[in-house]
Amino acid sequence: MTRTAQIRLGQLLMIIVAWMLFGVMMTVYDHLVVHSGNSLGASDSYSFWFSLSMNTGSGLIGALLGGTMMVFYINIKYRDKPYGQTILAVALGYAAVIGFIVLILAAVFVPLRTGKPLSDPVTQEALRHFLSDTTRIKNVMTWSVVVAFTQLVLQINNKFGQGNFINIIRGKYQIPKQEKRIFMFLDINGSTTIAERLGDERYHMLLKDFFADITNPILDNRGQIYQYVGDEVVIAWNYSDGTENSRCVRCFFDIKKSIRDAAERYQSRYGLVPTFKAGIHCGTVVAGEVGIIKRDITYSGDVLNTTSRIQRMCHRFNEEVIASANLLKELRTVDQFMFRALGTLKLRGREQEIALAAIGPAYASAN
Repeated sequence: MTRTAQIRLGQLLMIIVAWMLFGVMMTVYDHLVVHSGNSLGASDSYSFWFSLSMNTGSGLIGALLGGTMMVFYINIKYRDKPYGQTILAVALGYAAVIGFIVLILAAVFVPLRTGKPLSDPVTQEALRHFLSDTTRIKNVMTWSVVVAFTQLVLQINNKFGQGNFINIIRGKYQIPKQEKRIFMFLDINGSTTIAERLGDERYHMLLKDFFADITNPILDNRGQIYQYVGDEVVIAWNYSDGTENSRCVRCFFDIKKSIRDAAERYQSRYGLVPTFKAGIHCGTVVAGEVGIIKRDITYSGDVLNTTSRIQRMCHRFNEEVIASANLLKELRTVDQFMFRALGTLKLRGREQEIALAAIGPAYASAN
C-alpha cells in the first residue's frame, strides 16, 4: 500500500470515529432536552438506546459512504477546482448519501420497533411517520454542518501539509525545539528559459503538474513537503524516516521515474520534459511556529542554507544530485546507489569546509 493510500485511509478512519462520537453527542443532547424543564417530556415511543443506535448508525454509514466519497473521490477529482465547486459536489453527494441512510435506517429499525415485517400495514404506517418526522429535518441540518466542517478540516489539513495542522492544534511547536532533520532542495533546470518560452500562464501550469507528479514519490518515501519556492520544492524528513532504506536518496530517483513515466504528457502539453537537480544534507534545526494572522511551522538553522548551497553545486559539477558526506555516512542499505567523491569544498558563506559526493544509481537500468 502506498503512503498516499495510508494517509487517506487514516483520514477516513478519523472521520468514522469523529462522526460516530458526534452521533453519541447528538443522542445525549436530545435526551437532555426532552427531559429538561422546558420540555413536555419524552413521547411514549422515545427510547434512549433506540436513538443512540440510530445516531451512531447514521454516523457510521455516513462516514463509510460520505467520508469515502470526500477522501477518495471529491478531494482528488476536484483538487484543481474552485473551493465553491468542491462544496457543491459535497452537498449534492451528501444529499444522496443522507437519503440512502434514512431509507436504510427506516427499513432496519422501524420493523424492529413494531415487531412486524415491512409488508405489514402497521409497519408501513410507522414507516410513513418515521420518514415525515421533523426529527429527520433536524438531523439533516445538523449533519450538513458536520459534513461542511469535515470538508473544511480536510482542506485546511491539505493547506498546512500532512501532520502540520495537527501539530499546530496541539501546540507542539509553540515553544521552539531542536530537531535533527534531513532536507532536500530540488530545483527545475533552466526554469528562466522555460518560463520565457512558455509564458507565465503555461509555465505556472507546468509547475502545477510537476509538483503534483512528485508528490506521491515524496510521500511514499516518508518525506514532508516543507515549502514551494518558485520552481523549487524543499522536502524534509524526520531523521529516522529519511535514513531508513536511504529514503531521502531513493526519493530523488523515484521522482525522476515519475517524471519519466509522464514524459509523453509533458511533451504534448509543453513541448519539453522538465529535468531537475537536488542537494541533500542533514543536521540540527530549530522548529517552531511563526506568524500572527497566518501561522506556520518553520525550520531555521545553518542546515537549510548549506543544503541550498549544495544544490547550487550541481550546476558546477554537472551532476543531478549531490549530498554531504555527513549525510551519506548515516545512510543504511545504500548498495543500489553509487557515490563519487567531489572533494572537500568551502561553500560560500561557510567558514568550515564540507565534503560532498555525487549520487547515481548503481545499475544502468535504474537510469
